[in-house]
Amino acid sequence: MRLESPDQRLGQRSFARKPGLRMRPALLSTGMLASMAWSWGCSGAVSGNSPTPPLPQTYDISGTISPAVGGNGATLTLSGAASAATTADSSGSYTFTGLANGTYAIIPSHTGYTFSPTSQSVTVSGANVTAINFTDTPQSATYSISGTISPAAGGSGATVILSGAAGATTLTNASGSYSFSALTNGAYTVTPSNTGYMFSPASMNVTINAGNVPGVNFTATVQSAHSVALSWIASTSTVAGYNVYRSTVSGTQYAKVNSSLVVGSLAYTDTTVLGGTVYYYVTTAVDDSGNESVHSNEVSANIP
Repeated sequence: MRLESPDQRLGQRSFARKPGLRMRPALLSTGMLASMAWSWGCSGAVSGNSPTPPLPQTYDISGTISPAVGGNGATLTLSGAASAATTADSSGSYTFTGLANGTYAIIPSHTGYTFSPTSQSVTVSGANVTAINFTDTPQSATYSISGTISPAAGGSGATVILSGAAGATTLTNASGSYSFSALTNGAYTVTPSNTGYMFSPASMNVTINAGNVPGVNFTATVQSAHSVALSWIASTSTVAGYNVYRSTVSGTQYAKVNSSLVVGSLAYTDTTVLGGTVYYYVTTAVDDSGNESVHSNEVSANIP
């Protein structure tokens, strides 16, 4: 700053102004320059609050589960760019709100129903997404077949086989009880088995018609001890011994029953047979090198 009029009287000096700066000269009463008070200003100042930035834009995903009987009260789970869950209204309609752009997955669920599709992928891109719809189907009701094999000595650990409209196998517990679950309506056959026992009846036919079927019971009876005594004519060749084979099908599916070669004998007793079964036997001759002959002629034994 500079003095404008050097010859002005002391105490009345003035100063040039610069934009934004105001100076207020003080009067002197003693002939000396007084200190000056400074006052700062700002031309073009804006008064009031700063503007609030706009909120991010959000969108909705909506749809319907039909028929409404399965859609009403269904839960819909949202995952992906955000997570949420909502419940469909009485018409099966639902809406997810406040969603940003992104990719989402929606999965419906409702006890007693299945859904088609099981889930849907949805992409939000600057607009609401509507008509993300599902179809519900009631799950089929299921039932059970159960019973007991007695006495427990023959029933415990028995194998029970289910066949027919569905197939399954289960074991009885220590009390001889068993159960097949998750079965639909239809016709079934139940057959028990346990080594050393016979069952009455041998099997039972059961029909499920919109209800559980209990009391499919069997009685186990100890099988009488049986055996089959076999003998054969010696081979005309020099042999080390013989093997004995058995099947329940004539002419095929033979399995060896002797644990070691039959040596020095032309006879064998099979003590592992079961009552009510027909068995078919053949023998072979084995030389010192382990070479085995073809099967002999077949004989049968009917075990009562």
